[in-house]
Amino acid sequence: MYPKALTILAVMLGILAIVPGLPTIPFLTMAVLIGLLSHSVHKHGTPQEHAGAGAGRGKVIDPKNPATAAPATDAKAAEKIESLLALDTMQIELGYGLVPMADGKKGGDLLERVTGVRRQFAGDMGVLIPPIKLRDNLQLGNNEYRFVLKGNPIASGKLNPGQWLAMNATNSKTTLKGIPTAEPVFNLPATWVAEPERKNAEVAGFTVVDAPTVLITHLSETVRRHLHEVITRQDVQTLLDNLKQTHPAVVNELIPGQLNVGQVQRILQNLLAEGISIRNLAGILEKVGDYATITKNPDELSEHARRALGAQLTKPYQGENGSVRAITIDPKLEAMLAQGVRQSASEVALVVEPRLARHVMESLSRVIQQMLAAGQQPVVLCAPQLRLAFRRFFENTFTDLAVLSYAEIPPRVQVQNAAVIPAFE
Repeated sequence: MYPKALTILAVMLGILAIVPGLPTIPFLTMAVLIGLLSHSVHKHGTPQEHAGAGAGRGKVIDPKNPATAAPATDAKAAEKIESLLALDTMQIELGYGLVPMADGKKGGDLLERVTGVRRQFAGDMGVLIPPIKLRDNLQLGNNEYRFVLKGNPIASGKLNPGQWLAMNATNSKTTLKGIPTAEPVFNLPATWVAEPERKNAEVAGFTVVDAPTVLITHLSETVRRHLHEVITRQDVQTLLDNLKQTHPAVVNELIPGQLNVGQVQRILQNLLAEGISIRNLAGILEKVGDYATITKNPDELSEHARRALGAQLTKPYQGENGSVRAITIDPKLEAMLAQGVRQSASEVALVVEPRLARHVMESLSRVIQQMLAAGQQPVVLCAPQLRLAFRRFFENTFTDLAVLSYAEIPPRVQVQNAAVIPAFE
């Protein structure tokens, strides 16, 4: 595109060819070739100019003068730049060795399984997951995969295609022939085994799954933990439009007269963050509408919505006799914690001095370990005004700890005291 640069280069190479100590023939050859190229460009123009002339119907595009560019070229460039602004909600990135799992021509069914995950969340959680795109990523290891949420990696793992993952869920003493590893979701000890060893693993009590199932299970659990981040205002608007067809009175009363879509999104995000299904959206919004005239705080409204779902919240923690075995808090300690609840116009938080927080965490940790060792799922039961603030304060330490309030327990459900967090002295 710049013939003068070629001319200068040819002259410099010619000078180097006559410098003592340097190889003459190679430099002289390059000088002649580049000199001929420079002459050709001067006489006939560059290939880019000829291509530009064809695109511009006989008009040569001058690279130094953008104003001469064809409008169609500008439109294509603008369209390409705008396409770079698009950000997929969820992506699965695959290493080169895992790409055949998504290729239907090679027997891969990963795309169908991902669609099944979206259907499952629509049926179980009442959330429409946006399409999950699969793409290859050469920066990953050959058998590695990664989940990306709104441009940020949130989970990753590694598979052995063609082999089976045998998970030792029963604490079997059998040693399998294979590659030791850990199951990516629950970090259980596992082994990648070949087909001949698969039967031995099943006989020994191992849970055996294929590589695509490992990825899909990991995807389901990852989406469940980040579901509150996945749902957008547009998703909420879609849910409201769908609900309006069957429950128009509920939607028309609430939106936009009492709340906007953003506030409803915050309420639903609070519920999803604790793994609560919003499939009963009509019941949730009815309860929210009862209190929307009193407060616009999404945190308070989500707490009222939870009370409408009391039976749904309690069911996963009920034993065979229907009772709930829960950890309770000493009344004196509960009163101290309640004094630290801070409520603003848009959220609820808990402020606790370090010594008191350490006391609660240490006490909770001991009790939780005892319940888990006994095969029980730990649940904390506390006052309604403390529940959300308590849960948010300790959620980073106890990620899967469920926190219920007394107002959420149905009247017919009995509560058995598993342990008491003692008062702080």
